[in-house]
Amino acid sequence: MRLDTELNILREKAGEYAADLRARALSVDARPDDLDKHLDSTALRAIRRFDPISLGCLKSAVVMVELAKGDAGTVLACPGQSLAGILTGLIGDEDQRGRLATAVADGRSWAFLAVTEPTGGSDVPRLRTELRRDGDGYRLHGAKRFVGNGSRGKTGVVLARTGPNPLSLRAALIEAPAPGLSAAPLDMIGLRGARISEMTFDGVPVRSADLLGSHLKSLRRGMWGVLQCFNVLRVQVAAMAVGTALAVHEYVRAERREWTVGEVSELDALAAEIESVRLLTFQAAADVDVDRTRGYSAALAKLTAVALCERVCARLPRLLGRGALLEHPLLEKWWRDSAAFEFMEGTSHIQRLHVTQGYLKGESEHAR
Repeated sequence: MRLDTELNILREKAGEYAADLRARALSVDARPDDLDKHLDSTALRAIRRFDPISLGCLKSAVVMVELAKGDAGTVLACPGQSLAGILTGLIGDEDQRGRLATAVADGRSWAFLAVTEPTGGSDVPRLRTELRRDGDGYRLHGAKRFVGNGSRGKTGVVLARTGPNPLSLRAALIEAPAPGLSAAPLDMIGLRGARISEMTFDGVPVRSADLLGSHLKSLRRGMWGVLQCFNVLRVQVAAMAVGTALAVHEYVRAERREWTVGEVSELDALAAEIESVRLLTFQAAADVDVDRTRGYSAALAKLTAVALCERVCARLPRLLGRGALLEHPLLEKWWRDSAAFEFMEGTSHIQRLHVTQGYLKGESEHAR
């Protein structure tokens, strides 16, 4: 697909922030809890206004590729509604969306989306976190792991169950600190700016008004909204992977002045492959804009883009010599980040399963 004039203008505007994000990348990676000096930058202020739901998946993907060419880790370190804003935007009511926006309006507060669990991963039908009835409300019990911004989040959304049946999956909007809530950062290697954490809930009070989707039909309160959210997020991860691959390619090409014919051929071949995956990601984003419940294209884009990013980050630095990752800290950081993309919103094995299921359901025929 080709980008129209509006998308190209949006792409150029987002690209203006890349240099600033890249200049902050190593500092954010080394000290993810010391972000005060970064938060008032023009780039991070612009990212705080980034809303994939109102902007649409295609426009968001175009923007994310350019931002990730600067640094995906710095993008994920930015305060704001983040992933919680996507799910709340899909199934939250007006009051809940307003509460989330107000909680992070100061530009120095983070939100989190807690899905993955220590024993069951992100397999939503097998989640064990519970919402137990307590008078007119509930008490939240359970544990989550690999939660972006979990230890520093001021508010967030937690997926849990009110019972054993498929319709009992609910998303609860909670505020921190809260009685029974504890959170701690995990010692991560990649995407350290996201402050990925583990959280435990020991009877955290939750009001009925805190459950997202109560204004919707029962079929659209839980899994329906979660699947839409995941499809949007998978395209965003694919866009980050493409942007990181572009950053590595651009960096390596700029750092070395003399090339052999074989090396130029390798660079050009990878550039063409990155461009093809970029367009695949944009096509997946356009498909999600048509129908957010179809996951075939989103899973295919995430699967393909992450594999490409990992390969680019492993191969291209070698063209700068054996000590390239030591001599060029950004390349070393992007190599670590590329591995982290694998575990965001489902591993490659899970994406292959989604692609296969989508193909068998005929979703590939509806992808444009």
